[in-house]
Amino acid sequence: MQAFIAVAETESFAEAARRLGLSPPSVTRAVATIEERIGTLLLHRTTRQVRLTEAGQRYLLDCRRIVAEVEEAEAAAAGDHAEPRGSFTVTAPVMFGRIHVAPVLLDFLDAHPGVSARLALLDRVVDLMDEGFDVALRIAELADSSLVAVRVGTMRRVICATPEYLAQHGEPRRPADLADHPVVLTAPLVNLGEWLLDGPGSPGERVVPQARLIVNSADVAVTAALAGRGLTRVLAYQIAPELRAGRLKILLEDYEPAPIPVHLVQLGGRRAPARVRAFVDFAAARLRRTLAEIAAI
Repeated sequence: MQAFIAVAETESFAEAARRLGLSPPSVTRAVATIEERIGTLLLHRTTRQVRLTEAGQRYLLDCRRIVAEVEEAEAAAAGDHAEPRGSFTVTAPVMFGRIHVAPVLLDFLDAHPGVSARLALLDRVVDLMDEGFDVALRIAELADSSLVAVRVGTMRRVICATPEYLAQHGEPRRPADLADHPVVLTAPLVNLGEWLLDGPGSPGERVVPQARLIVNSADVAVTAALAGRGLTRVLAYQIAPELRAGRLKILLEDYEPAPIPVHLVQLGGRRAPARVRAFVDFAAARLRRTLAEIAAI
């Protein structure tokens, strides 16, 4: 089952063999043995591609569950104080994951030599069960689900520009003033080109800024703002270094909408493998401090 899981996740017998420290023929035989035993083809194989059949997709979910339960049973038999062992998978938004989650994960692996991990940085909501992830960092309101969520903080949505730009073009004092400024919009935060503002006397006001550029990367939007090309709206962590250095200034703070909650979500809750629970506890403590520092800028 471990061989089958590795092939399904890597879409390669050779890569699966490298992951498991086995020879490619042994991995091929392991998968063929499963298929022969159950009498069903689990993988479509070509010279260029390996992909799951419909039966293979269903079987993969069961294999992941069974292997996790076996590993948890072994950990329980070893005792509650045994060092966490085994592998787990984490996903997070690209920029936040690169800046904040990856360093936390590396420190966790340093502290637990028997654990390995896979980190996937994706700017979309990942279905943990269907896609085989154990933990996800989510900056969003959470829908009701079977997932267990640990809140680690909140994140502001802020409008910003450089002091030099504001000295030359003036600083907007109310939402209507945005019409006088060019704006770089980031696609993940765009809702039909509208910004929701929530200030005194104008709760839930929707403003349509004059977009000179629309991008799907906050990095590009921040670069454009730093170059004096106008205003942009991003999540506060995405400009934290620039705010500390005074290279960008937050605007219209009185009109910011409510901050977005930030959670670590996981499958299984307290029944999750010890390594997953240990990572969530470790990451939650670190991320709470980080997010509190960003909120205080």
